[in-house]
Amino acid sequence: MPVNLKAPDPATLKPVAGVKLGIAMAGIRKANRRDLTIITVDEGACVGGVFTLNRFCAAPVQLCREHLKANMPGGQGIRALVINTGNANAGTGEDGLIRARQTCIALARHLNLAPEQILPFSTGVIMETLPVERIEAGLPAALADLKADNWSVAAEGIMTTDTLPKAASRQVVIQGKTVTVTGISKGAGMIKPNMATMLGFVATDAVIAPNLMDELVRETADRSFNRITIDGDTSTNDSFIVIATNKAGHAPIEQLDSPDGVLLREALFGVAQELAQAIVRDGEGATKFITVRVEGGNTKEECRQVAYAIAHSPLVKTAFFASDPNLGRILAAVGYAGIADLDQTRIDLFLDDVHVARNGGRHPDYREEDGQRVMKQSEITVRVVLNRGGIARATVWTCDLSHDYVSINADYRS
Repeated sequence: MPVNLKAPDPATLKPVAGVKLGIAMAGIRKANRRDLTIITVDEGACVGGVFTLNRFCAAPVQLCREHLKANMPGGQGIRALVINTGNANAGTGEDGLIRARQTCIALARHLNLAPEQILPFSTGVIMETLPVERIEAGLPAALADLKADNWSVAAEGIMTTDTLPKAASRQVVIQGKTVTVTGISKGAGMIKPNMATMLGFVATDAVIAPNLMDELVRETADRSFNRITIDGDTSTNDSFIVIATNKAGHAPIEQLDSPDGVLLREALFGVAQELAQAIVRDGEGATKFITVRVEGGNTKEECRQVAYAIAHSPLVKTAFFASDPNLGRILAAVGYAGIADLDQTRIDLFLDDVHVARNGGRHPDYREEDGQRVMKQSEITVRVVLNRGGIARATVWTCDLSHDYVSINADYRS
């Protein structure tokens, strides 16, 4: 069961002017399930994306990078996205690229666009041939379903092992105009930063300069999807897209650090963080949502190193699942995080309000029953203070590792 996560209320998901979504059942892997989604964007929109750092990246990832580059600056020529679940089209060689291109060509014909104006996305089983003929056959139904208020159904249409759809929406006022930010994401396993077996699509009607898109999408990913981990595996298909339709009617935002730029960034960050945390809350077999906060470092990067060492540790994660305050495992993870000059005698460790370790050793007032009280909660904060003289900090979100994680992944292809 997801950890304190509910399916989004469709009424809370605000349409974004210039964006429509259509969903269909194409039978890509299983019958009678929504597995094909199309997102169209009006002419004049800007589109930016970041993708997996896995060198064995999927064919659609390769093609997305190619098409975004062809439509620079700011991806201004991108007009549609096509997303399939059930098949990752990864580990498929040249044939996979051909089939991804065929998908773009087919949708481009329906929309009277060039194939380079289409971004393809796939998620599902790796090393299986993409049934492009099923996708082509499903396109008319998905196009007929195009609606501005289809965000909730689209969130269902991109799911794989997710148990719940993930969607979020916020509005802010910029120059007297209401600006909307709405997004969807999917992911539950093979989740590690840069990025994860995750797809994320966020749209806004804000008016922004095209040259800002690359920085905006990267900063948004770094503040959200690049701060989550479930199992430490980096997927072949991770993709995160930000669309700005430029329909809100305010003067263009020319600088991200301007007052208007800050308002937009915080709205985007809020939606993206909600979507990213939903992925962790719905992690395969997860029973607990864990925030790992590391502070007092010399650099943000060393704080991230320590946070991820804790969040990736199977020993730490299984201890949380068992509610076993075997907290030396956390200190051990801090020690192997890779900070060469780390002074263990300065480290403090907290579980929520419980001071577990001081100056690298057990706090004299720490009682195991206090630690266990926190460990039994469904939401837990681990706070590590490095006391290295700096003020840098970093936060990562993760979950525990349960028996169900093994079962889900053992049975994934059945």
